[in-house]
Amino acid sequence: MMLLTCPHCGPRDVTEFTYGGDANARQPADGASLEEWNAYVFLRDNPRGPHDELWQHTAGCRRWIRVQRNTLTHAVLGSAPASGGRA
Repeated sequence: MMLLTCPHCGPRDVTEFTYGGDANARQPADGASLEEWNAYVFLRDNPRGPHDELWQHTAGCRRWIRVQRNTLTHAVLGSAPASGGRA
């Protein structure tokens, strides 16, 4: 069982959350080429170790949070509101 700590509701089972993707991915600027959009949508790194992710507390407060998780051990290293900066 994996617990994520929602900054608004406290520790909850991961089944209450929906994964939202890499928190560090940045949308291309207006007027970006098709290749840049293609890379943004389809190409992702597969990091090993600490990684920032976006999760939505869909079965709770429905807010987005930013979680730092070790992708190798699944250890949750921290969480914060998505709009509040780093986890």
